Amino acid sequence: MKKIKINYLLLTFLLLGISLASCRKDDGITEGIDEVPRDEQQDIDQPILDTYLATHYYNSGELAANPNPSMYDLVITELAEGETVPADHTLLEDAVETYQTNYKDQDYNYYILRINQGGGESMPHFTDDVRINYEGSLVDDGEVFEITANPEDFDLALAIPGMSRVIPKFNIAESYVINGDGTVTYNNVGVGLMILPSGLGYYSAGTAGIGPYKCLVFKFDLLQTELNDHDADGIPSYVENLDGDEDIIDDDTDEDSLANFVDQDDDGDGVLTINELMPEEYIVDTNIGQEEPTLGAGEYEVSRTEVDGIITIKTVKIMDSNGDETPDYLDENITINYNED
Repeated sequence: MKKIKINYLLLTFLLLGISLASCRKDDGITEGIDEVPRDEQQDIDQPILDTYLATHYYNSGELAANPNPSMYDLVITELAEGETVPADHTLLEDAVETYQTNYKDQDYNYYILRINQGGGESMPHFTDDVRINYEGSLVDDGEVFEITANPEDFDLALAIPGMSRVIPKFNIAESYVINGDGTVTYNNVGVGLMILPSGLGYYSAGTAGIGPYKCLVFKFDLLQTELNDHDADGIPSYVENLDGDEDIIDDDTDEDSLANFVDQDDDGDGVLTINELMPEEYIVDTNIGQEEPTLGAGEYEVSRTEVDGIITIKTVKIMDSNGDETPDYLDENITINYNED
């Protein structure tokens, strides 16, 4: 796999920024600026989204005939007043999938136009690294505020909430070829369009080229993904979302203001999380036809090497030594170090 590279020093600063931003509501920094309550803003956004879906169409016939489509082949057109949808085109409201989610105690609808599922086996989790192409535009006027010239790598844990919910619903590319000039050609990639309310975008903050409370549209190609373990504690980051709300920031078992996915001692008992997991090693000799093991529930690969056809796979397994259904690494009363001799 072509390695995805993420700058984790940048991640540290971004997480600090998230922590600070979460405090601004009450610390007086934004005094005089009233954020619109999320339920009120959603009442404004939903009719905007409904109108967009009812007044825009896409080139469905052309895409259906394309054996290897990409986001660059997708053309969204606004329906002129009095115009009917042309042949071989489809109104968005007749083609999108509608999803619901709850974010910051507010229910939201968001919409996906699925052009191609993607032929690869893997689907990213909402905390994983991905390599994608994308184009972002505003719902209200169609202005494009960002488009990638080349595939970009980024961490879905740091993405806007809408993107971290949509991208994991697609598969990566089936295959790729590294060309002689260093460029990469991907085959059978995940291709889609997401249409998001402002509450699943940048909401009141906005960002470069995007004002506050803007509903957003993103075309995208999903090319590759890599599993993330941000704190290298053996537990994949998506598993550290204990309440299943797809908000990785609010899971903090030991309440030390450090979310579990960046906390190397999740329960604060003085024993590192990685040491409260049972290590295992598998040796697979492909020269004699041996196959890799199927990992058990709660078992995760942490490393692998291959030399002369011999694969060494190291894993860790979640333990519950007292059977109370709280894993040792989340139980402050259990301090077993499984890496001690």
